[in-house]
Amino acid sequence: MAEIRYENAADASIIKSKNVAVIGYGSQGHAHALNLKESGATVCIGLHEGSKSKAKAEADGLEVKSVRDAAAWADVIMILAPDTAQKSIYEEHIVPGLKPGNTLMFAHGFNIHFGTIKPPEGVDVSMIAPKGPGHRVRETYREGGGVPALLAVFQDASGQADALALSYAAGIGSARAGVITTTFKEETETDLFGEQAVLCGGTSELVKAGFKTLVDAGYQPEVAYFECLHELKLIVDLMYRGGLNYMRYSISDTAEYGDYESGPRVITDETRAAMSKVLAEIQDGSFAKRWIAENESGRPNFRSTRRAEQDQRLEQVGAQLREMMPFVDPVTIKPSDG
Repeated sequence: MAEIRYENAADASIIKSKNVAVIGYGSQGHAHALNLKESGATVCIGLHEGSKSKAKAEADGLEVKSVRDAAAWADVIMILAPDTAQKSIYEEHIVPGLKPGNTLMFAHGFNIHFGTIKPPEGVDVSMIAPKGPGHRVRETYREGGGVPALLAVFQDASGQADALALSYAAGIGSARAGVITTTFKEETETDLFGEQAVLCGGTSELVKAGFKTLVDAGYQPEVAYFECLHELKLIVDLMYRGGLNYMRYSISDTAEYGDYESGPRVITDETRAAMSKVLAEIQDGSFAKRWIAENESGRPNFRSTRRAEQDQRLEQVGAQLREMMPFVDPVTIKPSDG
């Protein structure tokens, strides 16, 4: 059974006694910084010169420094920049001011686990990874709740790395919901696998394949969109609340029978073998090497794939339908290859 700890196990005074620099002010950055500040911690934001986020952070009542100045000022440095930017930010702006006794923190273990960032001895290295997007971390905190989080310690130079990380989790509200102890290896590999095989890659391909199957068979694309994408949220919401059992309890018997009858015909032994291969490539570092190389070469494959995905018929049909459904709070993403 996983070790799950809550607020009663955390010493909230620890994080309040530290200067905390949050590097980045995106989805997670703004949530961590504001929640910590409202929990009584001393927080500043570290941003690169010319960052568009500076005005927003200052409007939110936070002090903004350059990344280098913020890191030199801080006792605790939480790096919430994109994975692909972290190595250069760390080497160019954080290392010069990093001191023994500092704590280096992450919300995802990619750069530590795959060795692109190599912290010096004498520095604590830990992770608090909320299991939800930043806007939910912020919303649930303001509602008096929190988003569950994973906690891991990679390097415990002070002997207090775990206690400080748990205090940080309490500061952002995650200890209200539960903090699970893990490792950088487990968090990184399961997170990448979940994204690729189920949450993003697997789901996207399943939706696209279902839509194409119906349209190629002569059905209206609008009807195919509703069946294969729009209604997915309704099913996932049921799973979220009560697992597969509650989803199956809530749908019709015909749908439940179809679940049992056809699900295994779509997700086959071949599919499971492909999932195992995806996991193996994450575990042996192959995926990380490909992604790092893709970024270093200017992202040519990433950009071309993004353009093709944004232009596909499924997206065009969906955008038109969502315009007629203001109740779903539709969002339009401008096509980009960046």
